[in-house]
Amino acid sequence: MKITRLEAILVEVPLHQPVKGVHGVTTLQRSVLAHVVADDGHEGWGNVDPTPGYSKISADGVHATVGRLASCLVGMDASNVHRLLARMDEDAAAESEAKAAVEMAVLDLQGRALGVPVHALLGGAVRDEVGLNAWIGAVPPAQAAREATAWLARGFRTAKIKVAGASGEGVERVAAVRAAVGDRLALRVDFNESLARAEAVPFIRRLEPYRLTLVEQPIPRDDIAGLAAIRRDISIPLMADESVTGPGSLVDIIRREAADIVKLKVMKQGGLLRTRAMLECAAAAGLRVVIGHGFGLTLSTLAEAAVAATSTAVLDGCEAVGPLKMAGDVVTEPVRLDTGVLRLSSAPGLGATVDPDALKRYQV
Repeated sequence: MKITRLEAILVEVPLHQPVKGVHGVTTLQRSVLAHVVADDGHEGWGNVDPTPGYSKISADGVHATVGRLASCLVGMDASNVHRLLARMDEDAAAESEAKAAVEMAVLDLQGRALGVPVHALLGGAVRDEVGLNAWIGAVPPAQAAREATAWLARGFRTAKIKVAGASGEGVERVAAVRAAVGDRLALRVDFNESLARAEAVPFIRRLEPYRLTLVEQPIPRDDIAGLAAIRRDISIPLMADESVTGPGSLVDIIRREAADIVKLKVMKQGGLLRTRAMLECAAAAGLRVVIGHGFGLTLSTLAEAAVAATSTAVLDGCEAVGPLKMAGDVVTEPVRLDTGVLRLSSAPGLGATVDPDALKRYQV
């Protein structure tokens, strides 16, 4: 199968309601779709969803890069993902997010052509469903408790609480949630790099009574040595997220023993295959893995669920829950995540059909 066309489409989809996190309030999700067509008529779709404040590249930047990559990928074999990735690597300015969008679309195309789901192309799934992680923003404690209770009632069994900085309100938020749900909901806290190194250990110790399963990225991403020092002095498992940029950073985290858990994202790691490779590296070092990006559309969600289902090293509580936040989508049947579980599909490719009318509605 030769690639005859590759295009990038920029869309902007509103959220059901604003989401308040450490980096500010999000009301719209700007995403990039990659659409690839082969000479035999098969096509595939992928998408990535950069988040301002978290992602180092904007959706507009990813859109421009995919458009630039098209000229060097058209004519190549759509069945050889390794060679396509190597060609994209030759463009030193090409971001991982752009490569991920293209690779996702190509794997979707392959799955459709072969009549198999993407998780089969990754070697097969070890579970038939993926448990999902709820989220609670940087909101007042009473509101956080109400939201946690609602997530529990829907069927969710894990939740993330956002905490911005070493504030007393952050501790109160965690305490209120734990009091509301008891032991029925596993809780994790995400700092999104908002703590100073010197205050991290004392503050995290204040959270120890609330039986957290992990604390995520307390300090800036470049301070791996700081993460290692913090991990040695706290009793709650530490997860690195923003610090995990590529294979080199993962090896550094392993070498320094800077985390108990690492978070991997298809968008950030440059595609499903490279995420799988890093997953296996982490597992070989004895680390557990969380998969998922908290904002996104159905296509990227299905891609991350496919990766999450392929390894026993992946913890329950996949964070690919973007469609729950969205007031729209670009596919005919958005994935259903209402009960906290995503069941894998046996449909070819990613298992979703892009809706041309929705593309017109949301295209920038």
